[in-house]
Amino acid sequence: QAIDDDANQTGQMLAALLDWPQATNASKVEVQGDHVQVTREVDGGLETLSLTLPAIVTTDLRLNEPRYVTLPNIMKAKKKPLETLAPADLGVDAAPRLKTLKVTEPPTRSAGIKVPDVATLVEKLKNEAKVI
Repeated sequence: QAIDDDANQTGQMLAALLDWPQATNASKVEVQGDHVQVTREVDGGLETLSLTLPAIVTTDLRLNEPRYVTLPNIMKAKKKPLETLAPADLGVDAAPRLKTLKVTEPPTRSAGIKVPDVATLVEKLKNEAKVI
């Protein structure tokens, strides 16, 4: 589950930042040496892509069958040590790459008006708004 509200942006943005190949909505993934075969559903059926590794692959719900955690496994997991890594430990530069120059509110909109009939609406669109 991505942090982008299921808008399919995170994987694509990461691929662009890293300049790596990408495949989105994968329903089947097969790694073959230094390549990966990705099958995805498209409007006309299935599409198979071959990417060189390293690559970014985002997945579809059909990729696997979810497993449900049992209570004994939850208890075992609580006892396992949790390793915390900083981005620098992985050789990743987490410095901000964007700079906000300024933030301003949009201009306030004027109140709308009610028109009595279609003829008046057309006349106002034509003469005042000049959109038709």
